[in-house]
Amino acid sequence: MGKASKITLILLLVSLLFKQILSQDVGEHVAARTVKQEEEHGHKVHCSRERSRAAWQAIEEYLMPFVERERYQILSKCRLHPSNDLFRDQEEHKIHVDINEWKCGYCKKSFRAEKYLDQHFDNRHYNLLNISDSKCLADLCGALHCDFMMDSKSTKTKCNPAAVAKNRHLCESLADSCFPLSQGPSASRLHELFLHQFCDAHTCSGKRKLFPKGGKKETSVFYLAISILTMMMIPLFYLIVYLHQSEMRKGTQELRRIPKVGRKTKPM
Repeated sequence: MGKASKITLILLLVSLLFKQILSQDVGEHVAARTVKQEEEHGHKVHCSRERSRAAWQAIEEYLMPFVERERYQILSKCRLHPSNDLFRDQEEHKIHVDINEWKCGYCKKSFRAEKYLDQHFDNRHYNLLNISDSKCLADLCGALHCDFMMDSKSTKTKCNPAAVAKNRHLCESLADSCFPLSQGPSASRLHELFLHQFCDAHTCSGKRKLFPKGGKKETSVFYLAISILTMMMIPLFYLIVYLHQSEMRKGTQELRRIPKVGRKTKPM
């Protein structure tokens, strides 16, 4: 075989090898892209986890304390019921260990921030979500003031009467369905409270206070302040008592010394 033939054969082998490698790389790339597209398509949830969390926070802090006080059982058909929150089970499986550590309650894996734990839920525990029913709590954000809970409205915005009317209507429908007036005194009181606590603030007048009845957050802060003040006062009280008793003992000893110093000696 001549030198030219050997070179031609080598070039042919290199060309075939290059085509095989290129074909393999393209195939792997296409396969990976297909898997990714299928994963994204399969894990697509048309419900905001963040806004659902804000809606539940409003319910838990500004409604549930009054519901518990009335010993009222919210029916499962009420959209405010925990079972109607798509992410409720996952949210209850969050373990906040420390400021920079969150742990998954399902597999005990740790993360540096809550957002990474949310991504972990989406990727690894998506099968635990019941997406067969429409249970997106974020759909109630207009009625429950999620923007206030998320602190996203730091500046004043122009009031939209149409949006306000829509949110108020949704809010009032929640009051009617969750706390029917026909269900007795407790339901009637909670119906009225819900209107004042959530619905009355849906106005462009700017005269209605949001959550005027307060909630769990304010109550817990108040009791925390009282507890801290009490803990500070107890040692101070004992210190005052100790100093008072010390002064009393000192005064008694001085009174006992006075007769000895002023006593006259008898003549011999």
